[in-house]
Amino acid sequence: MRETEGETAALTADTTPSLSLVFELLSNCRRRYALYYLNDQPDGVASVEALTENVLTLERTAETNDADDAVTTSSTFDLGSDREPVDKQTGIRTELTHVHLPKLEDAGILEHDRRSETVRYWSQPSLEEWLEHAYHKEVA
Repeated sequence: MRETEGETAALTADTTPSLSLVFELLSNCRRRYALYYLNDQPDGVASVEALTENVLTLERTAETNDADDAVTTSSTFDLGSDREPVDKQTGIRTELTHVHLPKLEDAGILEHDRRSETVRYWSQPSLEEWLEHAYHKEVA
């Protein structure tokens, strides 16, 4: 576990994260998308690459839905591309690795093994309650 200011900020399954912490963790769409994927894994384990691909897919879906909802006459938005630019995928991976995974790890929600590039999600029922609600509002 990472340490913050000399103290381990890890939560155990018996510890309930504060409501403020839960909402802070869920406030970023890339963190939510990563948590959706991890929560859906039977063993809670995923590679950073799989997380990146999932976040990319959900972002593309959200962009498509936003474009469908908006009335536009612009032809600059190309929805026909099956392949996202490598730069975008690299940007998502970098942001996950350097921003979102460390924040979730500091909160005790997951463990990120940088050497094997895997992430292990630790179940948190109070977080999952809000995560499932967000998923149904946002994705389903």
